[in-house]
Amino acid sequence: MAKAPKPPAARPEVENLQSYSAPLEGRRGLLRLDFNENTLGPSPKVVEAIRAIPADHYAIYPEYNGLKEAFANSLGGLAVNQIGLFNGVDAALHALCQAYGQRGDCMLTTNPSFGYYKPCAEMQGMEIEAIPYEAADFSFPLHQIKSALAGKNPRLFFLCNPNNPTGTCLSAETILALAAEAPNCLVVVDELYEAFNGNSVVPLLLEKAQGNNPFEHYPNLVVLRSLSKTAGIAGLRMGFAIAAAAVIDRVNRVTGPYDINSFAVTAAFAALADQAYTNAYVAEVLLAKAWLVQQLTAAAVRHHAGGGNYLLIWPKVGVEAMDRGLRQRRILCRSMAGKALIDGSLRVSIGTREQMQFFWHAFAAIEGLQGSTT
Repeated sequence: MAKAPKPPAARPEVENLQSYSAPLEGRRGLLRLDFNENTLGPSPKVVEAIRAIPADHYAIYPEYNGLKEAFANSLGGLAVNQIGLFNGVDAALHALCQAYGQRGDCMLTTNPSFGYYKPCAEMQGMEIEAIPYEAADFSFPLHQIKSALAGKNPRLFFLCNPNNPTGTCLSAETILALAAEAPNCLVVVDELYEAFNGNSVVPLLLEKAQGNNPFEHYPNLVVLRSLSKTAGIAGLRMGFAIAAAAVIDRVNRVTGPYDINSFAVTAAFAALADQAYTNAYVAEVLLAKAWLVQQLTAAAVRHHAGGGNYLLIWPKVGVEAMDRGLRQRRILCRSMAGKALIDGSLRVSIGTREQMQFFWHAFAAIEGLQGSTT
């Protein structure tokens, strides 16, 4: 009996790749403290703008004129050709690896960090060099990174700043120094959480430029931004890249002409125009984070809070029992079980003060903490 024909094999890099997936299903209606999203939703102006889209516009391919200008103006001092638009920052990561990575090249990053860097590089057959954070306090392994930049000759260096999930922050001055020391490496700074600590490399880059091209001395620097964590449009997927015009041009060559839908464009315009809403949400999150840290400290619960709208907590009852108990109370957090340096912890996204009080009541009850539910 003849064997049934098989489909053609994919590239070896793809055949050996494991799909990157996240537990995104069934989250509606729950307290979402698992993906570092805005927990309230977008500005009412965003909702109004989307509702105002005429029905016949659904049939028209999206237009992007003006959005790059709006984003550049929100930062100040950048040219339109130094801005790239993407269907979320994940798409930007993929495009950067596709444009600049190839089999045998080294991709440098830290560990633990955002999980999608690795598969994006592996799709191109790149070798991964992941330098661990310092075990005691998750401080940045600067000496080891410098050694790897000099000795491994990486093609790409992905740096999440503040880092997800450890919250580790590296100063803008240090980042620019690393970029200057490794001119043959594309240094990609993932700034999705910069609003929660104010430590962006962009203002320093513009300050040093003094009105000139900010990438003249840092042509290998790329900065990634999003409207998911602060502006509340994660479901619409809107990401930005800030880089030298030549880098943006190369990355655009490997992306589609209509990758971003009209709803995301409309929402991005409205979100950028209502910075006051975003600023108020960030301020609320920072207050709620400080409050939760006080509760954890008073209850002698091990935790680590760096930059970002999240922190790590090591439950005494164990991460699996805590995760299960919180789910029973309709609260979602992200288990870090099995991850290097942070095994046994939960990553808890920070929402409003009211939401974090609800979380703390549930957490304290599961832990059996006495007098810790105020």
